[in-house]
Amino acid sequence: MELGLSGRTAIVTGGGGGIGLAIVHALIAEGAFVVVGSRSTSPELDALIDKEQVRFVAVDLSTADGPAELVSYAGSTVDILVNNVGSAPARTGGFLSVTDEMWLATLTINLLAAVRATRAVLPLMLAAGSGSVVTVSSINATLADPAVVDYSAAKAALSNFSKSLSKEYGGRGIRFNTVRPGPVSTDLWLGKGGVAETLAAASGHTPEEVAARAAAGIPSGRFSRPQEVADAVVFLASDRSANTTGAEIVLDGGMVDTW
Repeated sequence: MELGLSGRTAIVTGGGGGIGLAIVHALIAEGAFVVVGSRSTSPELDALIDKEQVRFVAVDLSTADGPAELVSYAGSTVDILVNNVGSAPARTGGFLSVTDEMWLATLTINLLAAVRATRAVLPLMLAAGSGSVVTVSSINATLADPAVVDYSAAKAALSNFSKSLSKEYGGRGIRFNTVRPGPVSTDLWLGKGGVAETLAAASGHTPEEVAARAAAGIPSGRFSRPQEVADAVVFLASDRSANTTGAEIVLDGGMVDTW
């Protein structure tokens, strides 16, 4: 399917691995030029940089100026912003173990980074009279989970933020949409220090057992793949969804009941 992204400029936050890297792959496959921001690169991202369709910016997106710094490397035109950067620390000690510092860190990287990046690109999109902002939220925006209490709250705010802006800017050619994945087979869940390993250390199970139990709770019987999330993001970014704004696509294998 031709998505009409050839020659477009996109920014992806947190694109060094996982879902972000899959989004970068999908965007360049459609002919877009992608500016990727994260603290560090990866061998997989380095291979894409060599193709000259990708520019990597080493930036700390948790800082007040980091998102705007990233946007400045894209030049005077930004057609697409993908707010992807995030973190989901498992809180095995319960709510009372989550300090103000933990709350602030989670809210900053999962919410404020997107607020700041969006604030930086909006003047460029308004000047052009068009633009697409796609935000990677989570099923935890509505599926509250005490094991990730601060992450759940941050993602709920993030989804609400995107919906609010879709109403404010819908008549000015700028679209805001959200993708809400369930568990995805990335390092955030399955890697060293990820959710599975952290929950395993607290429960006496192995990370493999924790992941298998989580997958068993999904009607499809498996985690989503990063590419599946990327496909939804790129569709929402494209002209194929030109009259879609304020929408949320849920990719969770049927995990969250809908009526």
